[in-house]
Amino acid sequence: MDRRNMSSGPTLGLALSGGAILGAAHIGVLKVLDEEGIAVTHLAGTSMGAIVAAFYAFGYRGEQIEEIAEELRWPHVTGFSPSRLGILSMDKLMATLRHHLGSVAMEDARIPLAVIATDIATGEKVVIREGDLASAVAASACVPGIFVPIEREGRLLVDGGLLENLPISPLKAWGVETVFAVDVHVGRRFHRPRNLPELLSNALDVVLAHAARERAREADLLIAPDTTSWSRAQTEDIPALITEGYRAARAALADWRGKG
Repeated sequence: MDRRNMSSGPTLGLALSGGAILGAAHIGVLKVLDEEGIAVTHLAGTSMGAIVAAFYAFGYRGEQIEEIAEELRWPHVTGFSPSRLGILSMDKLMATLRHHLGSVAMEDARIPLAVIATDIATGEKVVIREGDLASAVAASACVPGIFVPIEREGRLLVDGGLLENLPISPLKAWGVETVFAVDVHVGRRFHRPRNLPELLSNALDVVLAHAARERAREADLLIAPDTTSWSRAQTEDIPALITEGYRAARAALADWRGKG
């Protein structure tokens, strides 16, 4: 067990789900936690949640992450690089992380950090807590079939959302006292699909929302932004998603405190 921060008072773990661009809502949640002076002592992230968590773990505040995210466009994080296992490369994402955070190891984070990936060669869930940060985060966000898998420590890694999109298990393994979870699929509302892309989008959201509800039973507080109005692929939606994450966090905290 990683005992950083474990002896300095109450421990609070924050789990940030995957969700591609929808995960920008996590930044709004972080802004609320900063404003409220709520200290996160342990972090876990999957896919986009891993990217946001990485910045927060290394000392960026929510407002600073917002500034970076609002300038983000797909050419900053990926590029065409066809291979037998994918069509896009994660090299630009890793370069972006290293530009802002340096060539750092996960164990050097100010807040203990775990990210979830999937070993596509074995079907195993991989919880990464040590080693090169950039490749770990890229692996967690590597959507199979689109991005070329990340080779890391003898494993062939892809998106952790295949096995644990809402990453609460690493926080439980650390033994934190309180768990906050943020999931961007639970709050999505469904509409009758008009075409095949909408049908497939609904199907993905149903699976991820169901898995999140099951996992969220282990959390003390679930924050579920309503991301229905936005696409998981449009970077132009980032500011609105941050605003929705902020709103959802404010509402969830008020309700939680009211019950306490």
